[in-house]
Amino acid sequence: MNRRTDQRGSSCAVRFDMARAMAPILSVLLAAQALAGEKRYGPGANDTEIRIGNTSPYSGPASAFSMVAKTEQAYFRKVNAEGGVNGRRIVFLSYDDAYSPPKTVEQTRRLVESDEVLLVFNALGTAANSAVQKYLNSKRVPQLFVSSGAAKWNDPQNFPWTMGFTPSYETEGFIYARYVLSERPAAKIAILFQNDDFGKDYLKGIKQGLGDKAASMIVAEEAFDVSEPTIGSHIVKLKATGADVMFDIATPKFAAQAIKRMSELGWKPLHFLSYVSASIGSVIKPAGFDNAQGLISAAYFKDPNDPGWTDDPGLVQLNAFLDGYFPGADRSDTLIVNGYNTAQALVYLLRQCGDDLTRENVMRQAAHLTDVELGMLLPGIRLNTSPGDFAPIKQWQLMRFEGTNWRLFGDLMRADTKK
Repeated sequence: MNRRTDQRGSSCAVRFDMARAMAPILSVLLAAQALAGEKRYGPGANDTEIRIGNTSPYSGPASAFSMVAKTEQAYFRKVNAEGGVNGRRIVFLSYDDAYSPPKTVEQTRRLVESDEVLLVFNALGTAANSAVQKYLNSKRVPQLFVSSGAAKWNDPQNFPWTMGFTPSYETEGFIYARYVLSERPAAKIAILFQNDDFGKDYLKGIKQGLGDKAASMIVAEEAFDVSEPTIGSHIVKLKATGADVMFDIATPKFAAQAIKRMSELGWKPLHFLSYVSASIGSVIKPAGFDNAQGLISAAYFKDPNDPGWTDDPGLVQLNAFLDGYFPGADRSDTLIVNGYNTAQALVYLLRQCGDDLTRENVMRQAAHLTDVELGMLLPGIRLNTSPGDFAPIKQWQLMRFEGTNWRLFGDLMRADTKK
């Protein structure tokens, strides 16, 4: 009896000791479960809304680009009408910076310090974003999906709060140069470029693509400033060089001027046009369809003007969105697709954030995009990032303007490997 009693007492003591030993572990597990279900918010987010900041040139020399932000605004209206993101309404605060870096600084400070947005999204322009990059990184505010193809947005080591979206201008210039080497190895090349980081990135890529042939093949480099009312005199100077290949690195207003002026002069080189100015609505129509025949550019998304995509599910969805939320839009303007793609990508990212809507988690999710498919990207192109690679899209495909539309040709070319 005493023996059995001693055993029971010993057993109870063991159970008590085990329970006492397990208590801290259970406490940690319960705390972790509570934390996992906890909602976490940074500035600009709460149970009912997510405030997103943006700057865009609604006025000034690059006002055509405002179509991107207008499309995003319309897309967020659609998302809100359908219940928002995880039950939260998107509040899109987009201010005019007139394509002027000092105004970009002013408006960005307003977004961060007065509006207290969660993040700055798809702000437009290389110079504009450069002017606020250090500020946003010092404030630890995501500068997300920058609307510029400058290579500098992919520098997570030095600017961990900045991420681009499109393949870079530098690699676009590179693939144009490689095409010229293949098809016109004896070419005399003239380059018209915007005198800022936007134009200089292309110039760098072109020279890299030409390699040791750059010095002999490039016969003229002509820079222009966006403050100039027209660029006709620059075109006259370039024509006088006798060049038979022209790289036209300009934003829409000046690209349209260049195409039209070249036609007036009877100058017909092989003409490469920066993809940012490949819009039929804002560039080709004003310049004249006849004047645009044979232009070469590049794309990473589907052109809604191309009859080949008429029954494509991605285009069907885009048109349904425009019918419902942006019916007055000029559907020939491919800048609409720019805004649509980036808005879709942001909504995907915010949904991935779940109930952890902190600036830190936004960048954490942005740095772990894996094979994200958007309906209007070209087949085979997906969004992919990692903590060491902040370039979501890395591929281009060349296209040629024929009749009233762009026609894709060749294979996808990877921008990261420049092959």
